[in-house]
Amino acid sequence: MLLILLAFAMYHIYRYFKAKGEDKDRIEKFLEDYRAMKPTRFTYQDIKRITNGFKESLGEGAHGAVFKGMLSKEILVAVKILNDTQGDGKEFINEVATMGKIHHVNVVRLLGFCADGFHRALVYDLFPNGSLQKFLAPPDNRDVFLGWVKLQRIALGVAKGLEYLHLGCDHRILHFDINPHNVLLDDHFTPKITDFGLAKLCPKNQSTVSITAARGTLGYIAPEVFSRNFGNVSYKSDIYSFGMLLLEMVGGRKNTDVSGEEIFQVLYPEWIHNMLEGKDIHIDIDKEEDMKIAKKLAIAGLWCIQWNPVDRPSMKTVVQMLEGEGDKLMVPPTPFDSTTSSSRNNNNAVIPSRYLKFELEAIPELE
Repeated sequence: MLLILLAFAMYHIYRYFKAKGEDKDRIEKFLEDYRAMKPTRFTYQDIKRITNGFKESLGEGAHGAVFKGMLSKEILVAVKILNDTQGDGKEFINEVATMGKIHHVNVVRLLGFCADGFHRALVYDLFPNGSLQKFLAPPDNRDVFLGWVKLQRIALGVAKGLEYLHLGCDHRILHFDINPHNVLLDDHFTPKITDFGLAKLCPKNQSTVSITAARGTLGYIAPEVFSRNFGNVSYKSDIYSFGMLLLEMVGGRKNTDVSGEEIFQVLYPEWIHNMLEGKDIHIDIDKEEDMKIAKKLAIAGLWCIQWNPVDRPSMKTVVQMLEGEGDKLMVPPTPFDSTTSSSRNNNNAVIPSRYLKFELEAIPELE
């Protein structure tokens, strides 16, 4: 019995030190990949260990739950456990390999991933400030409002990140889900575009893509994503979403409201037009310089949400608009037809539900 107990104890000591050695090797491999800007592949057991058994939840999005994790004492991470677990993971790994090559100050860096059986996970840097959504507030809310200079810097950062995705990568990357929840802010409030779960890749010389169904977050989805009647789906669809984001930053609250199955209300565009024309100002702005920034963001946003994709500027032009003084920017025509409104209360522009149905002409995916 003593020999059996001794052998049992020796076996467990061996297993313990072997596991410790494997953990050390794994950490060394990760740090090597981290320095080389290359995403690391983790096992599902690694993910459980990193998140301490999924102990601390950071929230849940459309594509999965996010948990706080620790790779080392110095490196805190956010681990997203993806909902979609179908397939053998090859397509997922190919997508990760592409995203792992993206390195830009305004795009979240992919540190690692897991494709272990049916388990899929993505590992990113952790940003304690959270998303831009937390900071959408009117100027009189001093506890939340970031200030117009900082808002302009955030808007410009997101624009530069999108410009990089559209023009700076080996392939053009269309995000398809630009909204305040998918813009994270680091300790210095530098914006980082995240969540590429709906992204599409296409060659740089190809501006349009094919999709089988509307994708994105309601309120930020470009009209052509719903129906071909509005034009082809292209990188201009991201620009529409970015325009809605700009209008929310100016207005200080969410841009959309669903008041039943028949009507979907977009709250800002006409109200922003009235503000620019001096007819209807509800934003309390004291300094003239701050008013210039607000007007510049508003005009850029209105250009980005034009119904016809051809009328929207490219992200390169948007960056130039946001970097300039804004004095020479012309206010575009309102993108909403006021005749579609059944109610003029609160200056809401109403889009009939026939424009917003998902059961529209199916467009085949590109291989």
